[in-house]
Amino acid sequence: MIQLYSWPTPNGIKISIALEELGLPYQFNPVNIGRGEQFQPAFLELSPNNRIPAIFDEERQISVFESGAILVYLAEREGRFLPADPAGRVEVLQWLFWQVGGLGPMAGQAHHFREYAPERVEYGIQRYTAEVGRLYGVLDRRLADRPFVAGEYSIADMAIFPWIAPWEKQGQQLGDFPNVQRWFAEVAARPAVARGRSVGKELRAPHDATARAVLFTHGGGKPA
Repeated sequence: MIQLYSWPTPNGIKISIALEELGLPYQFNPVNIGRGEQFQPAFLELSPNNRIPAIFDEERQISVFESGAILVYLAEREGRFLPADPAGRVEVLQWLFWQVGGLGPMAGQAHHFREYAPERVEYGIQRYTAEVGRLYGVLDRRLADRPFVAGEYSIADMAIFPWIAPWEKQGQQLGDFPNVQRWFAEVAARPAVARGRSVGKELRAPHDATARAVLFTHGGGKPA
């Protein structure tokens, strides 16, 4: 059994999608990041960076934090969605890292300045909205001649998809990126993706004042 410690944010949803795609038995353990549960000692033992998600593989007695590392671990564990050949593996990993190092942080900052900042900061809004638009353009060009980002469906698609889902919060329109729009619809239609997106759905709620204080005054700056 895989113990999943998470919350229904884009980074958390990546892992529930992967677990569903792989057909692995798992238990969802909610970590309410709006109430500071990510700072509890028990969770910090799993995720010293106090960020969701984290997993504990009971069969192997291995814990993993950081969503990209978790995706690689699960894919290698099951031998699926990450090619074994060097060329195919690099194709997937470079787009996984593109999401982890680029799309996720930039979209998170766009969310923050557009939705959560206590005061309107035009420079931040324009800077991050434009950068997310640039990244959507990169993805759109990539998808112009292939069905998925690395050719075959992979953990790279699972990583990118949840960060495209809230495109409106990022000031984007999918219609401006037809290849992304086509890809998004195809990934969203996968039954395992639908199941993974629904994990913890009932827990989602707008951030109240307490949640904002926890999320944005403990070295945060963006939702997980």
